Amino acid sequence: MSSENTGNKQARLGNNIRRLRFDANELSQLELANAVGVTRLTIHSIETGKFNPSVSLAIRIAKYFGKQVEDVFYIYYE
Repeated sequence: MSSENTGNKQARLGNNIRRLRFDANELSQLELANAVGVTRLTIHSIETGKFNPSVSLAIRIAKYFGKQVEDVFYIYYE
């Protein structure tokens, strides 16, 4: 999940998808998956940090919610 190190900390990709789904009238993972052309398991894996989306998928998810990619995905260090 990481592609860069800063000192002893490793960069991770986080996201706000679950909150955005909740704010969108409790949109289900399946509904979001269908809208962006992936499986429900893919959305679940992205939400839980087990999978990083491709750039094109990240853009599709952000556009679905009417957000910039940076409003949906962020980098944190651990």
